[in-house]
Amino acid sequence: MVMMNYSIDQECPPLEFFRQWYDQAAGRSRDSQFSDQLLFPLRKLMRTLYPPLSLHEGDAVVLATATATGRPSARVVLFKGIWQDGVVFYTNYQSRKVTELESNPQAALVFHWALPERQVRFEGRVEKVPPEISDEYWRTRPRGSQVGAWASDQSRSVKSRDELLQRVRDVEQRFGQGPIPRPPHWGGMVLKPDAIEFWEACAFRLHKRRRYERQASGWQSTLLCP
Repeated sequence: MVMMNYSIDQECPPLEFFRQWYDQAAGRSRDSQFSDQLLFPLRKLMRTLYPPLSLHEGDAVVLATATATGRPSARVVLFKGIWQDGVVFYTNYQSRKVTELESNPQAALVFHWALPERQVRFEGRVEKVPPEISDEYWRTRPRGSQVGAWASDQSRSVKSRDELLQRVRDVEQRFGQGPIPRPPHWGGMVLKPDAIEFWEACAFRLHKRRRYERQASGWQSTLLCP
């Protein structure tokens, strides 16, 4: 399969362009530009010297939601792939973020990578993925994370840390050494973008920006001033 090398200077399929930048941020591919020929080995070296940089490999993303009355909130979630041209993440369906999305399904995601300095913004409607998609991902999660999903009532109050840890022990005892099923209150969400914006840092704050908006005829793009 021939991999295309896209540039913010030209129109291109926005989701494919995002995948290219994501792979470069994760250190899995090189940019053809000379500057990134230097940054690629630097990212590798930094992850060797400081392993925590490798934990999420560029998939940390800020999710912004709002209540029905417009009060915003934001938090970092983990990007878990593209499904049906949408950005997928997983969460507790009883969490604050999902409660807000149920009353106002419009949301935004922001990826930021420091090496090289780039940003991608997604805006659109969020909905649950089908149960079988959540089940498939659930089976790949570490057992400790599966236990935690059952033990934690995300975003709800708890009397003490000890109470939470007791819930963990109760879940471990409940399932023993057998497989742990996916909780009905936990699963995937997908943001299906109607707008995607790319930003790339340049000298003297003359940054590059290109915004894509979904039209009936397909994606239409516009260059923006920094």
